[in-house]
Amino acid sequence: MFGIQSKRDLTTELQSQIPILRPSIHARRANIVVKFQDLYGFTVEGNVDDVNVLNEVREKVRNQGRVWWALEASKGANWYLQPDILLTGDGIVSKTSLKISALSNAITLKRLIRKGIPPVLRPKVWFSLSGAAKKKSTVPESYYGDLTKAVDGMVTPATRQIDHDLPRTFPGHPWLDTPEGHAALRRVLVGYSFRDSDVGYCQGLNYVAALLLLVMKTEEDAFWMLAVLLENVLVRDCYTTNLSGCHVEQRVFKDLLAQKCPRIATHLDDMGFDVSLVATEWFLCLFSKSLPSETTLRVWDVLFYEGAKVLFHAALAIFKMKENELLMTHQVGDVINIIQTTSHQLFDPDELLTVAFEKIGSMTTNTISKQRKKQEPAVMAELDQRLRRLNSLKESGKST
Repeated sequence: MFGIQSKRDLTTELQSQIPILRPSIHARRANIVVKFQDLYGFTVEGNVDDVNVLNEVREKVRNQGRVWWALEASKGANWYLQPDILLTGDGIVSKTSLKISALSNAITLKRLIRKGIPPVLRPKVWFSLSGAAKKKSTVPESYYGDLTKAVDGMVTPATRQIDHDLPRTFPGHPWLDTPEGHAALRRVLVGYSFRDSDVGYCQGLNYVAALLLLVMKTEEDAFWMLAVLLENVLVRDCYTTNLSGCHVEQRVFKDLLAQKCPRIATHLDDMGFDVSLVATEWFLCLFSKSLPSETTLRVWDVLFYEGAKVLFHAALAIFKMKENELLMTHQVGDVINIIQTTSHQLFDPDELLTVAFEKIGSMTTNTISKQRKKQEPAVMAELDQRLRRLNSLKESGKST
């Protein structure tokens, strides 16, 4: 957990947190699989080329850190947290002031965030720019502590599912997969399940909350990041019992794939491939189970500043990057294998995000919102029909 640190301390910590990975002489001589830990403690399997990519990424992180420190020196400490430079999801200055300096800072910040927030600055930048700090300020200071004490020992369907999922959340991680890590994650998830009974708990949130804990360092900050994510950043009902919001996102994604990657969409439709086979996990776990950790967090950097549209950018980019290979497939299993292999090996975040923002093209939050409204009636009708069918089967079972 981080206390109050000077800029020099933060720089030193950033340097110490990013070790150079040096494969053994045997690994350098043969294209064998090697295992190593990434910046956040996850065990990664890859070949020597992957190790070299990760070393290059670490150097990029160092350079990006220097850019942030240089801007702090020229613009002042915490310049990026000033309210008059915050953007809406479509990159528009949120205040009515149109000062050139404010607009310049807003554009600079957007570019900076898309290039990545240095790991040591992530907790502070996320907490402020996402709206989590503002949300926390609306309740008494003791809110989280009081909540966790009040619900301690209570048993609900949500708490039972959480207890079931804890040991399955990033097993083998040096902190998350320990009694201390399980206890911290449980308090965050159980606390939120009581804060929002409509959501309660949904599988997938365990991975999201776990990664938030690793980044934010404190349970309370992770709790508020989870709250702002579910209540403000993501589409409502993504994690409710019937997952209606998630079903809507899948339909929107399918439409966007047809618009942005028409050849892929047509080929997959002809094959009978449903994109939800791979995309459901992406949207429920926010890529935390699919992409390497630093790549996931680079997507989250943009998510907490520009909004949920980045999830569509990233998802489309994964398909776009493998367009030629996908067009050669004839089996559903081959498509799944290509997509999963690609996502698991995207160790360089810039490789994904360059395609996501430069080759996929612009998508505004307003456009995506319209797409959601268009899809909602069909999703609700489908879910209602499914519920009727389920109830009918239950009634038939009772009468036999």
